[in-house]
Amino acid sequence: MNTILDLPLHPLVVHAVVVLLPLSALALVAIVLVRPWRGTFGWVTMAGLVIGTGSAFVAKQSGEALAERLGRPAQHADLATWLPWLALVLLLVAASWFLLQRRERREAPVGSSGAVRVLGIVSVILALGTVALTVAVGHTGATAVWGNTFAGATPAATPSTSPSSSPSATASAGPVGITMADVASHAATTDCWAVVEGTVYDLSTWGADHPGGPEVIAVLCGTDATTAFTTQHDGQAEPRQMLASFEVGPLAAG
Repeated sequence: MNTILDLPLHPLVVHAVVVLLPLSALALVAIVLVRPWRGTFGWVTMAGLVIGTGSAFVAKQSGEALAERLGRPAQHADLATWLPWLALVLLLVAASWFLLQRRERREAPVGSSGAVRVLGIVSVILALGTVALTVAVGHTGATAVWGNTFAGATPAATPSTSPSSSPSATASAGPVGITMADVASHAATTDCWAVVEGTVYDLSTWGADHPGGPEVIAVLCGTDATTAFTTQHDGQAEPRQMLASFEVGPLAAG
């Protein structure tokens, strides 16, 4: 549940969820409210709910697999945990309503029983709730990936051009190398150095883009973050490759 053709599965299947699931839910509302549309669009709507619900479960599992490799975006993950189960409840209630009203139409073409009306009302409520939760999940997922990239933020400086990681900044540590005192002086979220396994890294531009959220990086600024990093990412290649791109230099011995 992690990759397909060497690409992360999660962002691929998410598109099926955020498009198909809310469209099918809105179509369900339409056929509940407009009786003549049920014969034309009923089975298509049910098929969309089945595929959308299945995609939601696949997205949940693949998202958890991706989080194990890159970090867990807390708000997005919490909301996404509920979405497939809400979609499943919607599917079961909608299918019960759809099959019951079809049987009643064959037996009595005019009018609906109380059970059909109640199931229809519950289906509409669940459908609107599913649409709202899908929008929230999609928004928090996009925020976790893109952060402030398109919110007026300036392009992030690369480690080689960042003022805090420039040769002059590193040289200021003196001939003995970078000390923990130097690291501690870079403890702000906009000027953030941290030590991992004896190497100093400039994480100033990474906080806003970290999948787990900027608060995960903020608490590490100016500290030795070895324990926090290895606990979360031990044995994972991708986080180490990303961390290496922010290297400033080795921590001075002693």
